[in-house]
Amino acid sequence: MSPRKPNMESSIYFGADGWWHGRVTMGVKSDGSPDRRHRRARTEPEIKRKVKELERLRDQGGAPAAGRKPTVAAWVETYLTDIASLKLKPRSLDDYWSKTRNDIIPGVGRHRIDKLQPEHLERMYRGLLDAGHAPSHVVKVHRILSRALKIAHRRRIVGENVATLVDPPSIDETEANPFTKEEAKAFLEAASKRPTFMRWIVGVGMGFRQGETLGLRWTYVDLEAELFRPEWQLQRLTWRHGCDNPHACGARLHRFEACPADCATHKNYKRGCPKPCTKTCTKHASACPDRREGGLVFTRPKTKKSRNAVPIPPVFVPFLHDHKAQQEAMRAAAGELWQEHEVVFSRPDGRPLDPRADYEEFKDLLKEAGIDDRRLYDGSRHTAGTILNELGVDMPTIMEILRHTQISQTRRYVKGRSHLSKDAMRRMGEFFVPPSAPPIPGPTETKTETTDTRAARSQRRRRIR
Repeated sequence: MSPRKPNMESSIYFGADGWWHGRVTMGVKSDGSPDRRHRRARTEPEIKRKVKELERLRDQGGAPAAGRKPTVAAWVETYLTDIASLKLKPRSLDDYWSKTRNDIIPGVGRHRIDKLQPEHLERMYRGLLDAGHAPSHVVKVHRILSRALKIAHRRRIVGENVATLVDPPSIDETEANPFTKEEAKAFLEAASKRPTFMRWIVGVGMGFRQGETLGLRWTYVDLEAELFRPEWQLQRLTWRHGCDNPHACGARLHRFEACPADCATHKNYKRGCPKPCTKTCTKHASACPDRREGGLVFTRPKTKKSRNAVPIPPVFVPFLHDHKAQQEAMRAAAGELWQEHEVVFSRPDGRPLDPRADYEEFKDLLKEAGIDDRRLYDGSRHTAGTILNELGVDMPTIMEILRHTQISQTRRYVKGRSHLSKDAMRRMGEFFVPPSAPPIPGPTETKTETTDTRAARSQRRRRIR
């Protein structure tokens, strides 16, 4: 009779099936039963290597949990549904879901999470770049996948986060293109002809984000103390199904075939024809009778700093009083059709301004003012930060006005002007090399003293001698 092996000692044997087998005791499972892991190999040295590797992970506390590992698609969906949804803002969560459905699942979704290799991620990133996606888009995909794998590693579902072994593409930071002082005045002059004039005064003159401006409510506007408190922002969120079977709910809207080259149905779509649905499509939540959590909604700003009060320039206060009086007149004219949302900037029926229509109006105003095309952020926050800097406001004060958490972020919003740099270098040069003193006035030569030439005067002197 062979002696009993000590606890936690592994066993290696040659089976009748022609394979070498190894069994390693890892501990106990969640239900209290022994956790014995099995490995097999064709040769004895190979099985010994696998057993030692598993023992090393066990001793270091890094062994993956027992059970069959999920695919990348299944784990990322679990991560977004049960983990990320508890922390992320709704708009960020929508962006995570979009990139997961469109990029991560088609790219590496079928791989088992413990079999995923760095080469798989690099191949996916290369494919996204070749398809025309910007490097910043690929970096966002990398961050989503890396975060999901980090949680899986922390919970010992995988032994290593392979995303940390991959370098995402480098991002060329988009250069800010704010308005000059003259362009800002021209833009606001064009906006003064529209009912939304005050919306652009706040956006350009105070550097508010689009969502913060459209989400301003009179409850958080103190005209006596001249303060704006951006406690809420307006955002458009993706609708979610409220039914039990999302795939069947959107059956009449599923389209599994790609559009023809001369498609007339989507000819007015700015982004072209939509992609065909997958076989298990669960989209089209906007048509669900029990849809939820979508459309235009008021959400809290991303950070606590973003909710700090911002002083209103005193010259803006009379305009705000006039704007409020005009809104009261609109409420009276609308009567029962008025929908009360207490927003500062509203449509004629009281509803908040649509961010899409607001963006289109910004583009129209650029054309009316004769200004080159640029981003909405350039014409609001970047412009406010840059002009404040040109007016001599110090960087910490600009950071407080723009409500940034770090001054390095504020510096990215402030763009230096060439004429300011030229003037600064002129003063630097005068410091090192002071201008020379003006010459002392003395007798000057004139041509009216004599009409003689130099040769004539020399000849006269010779005669005298």
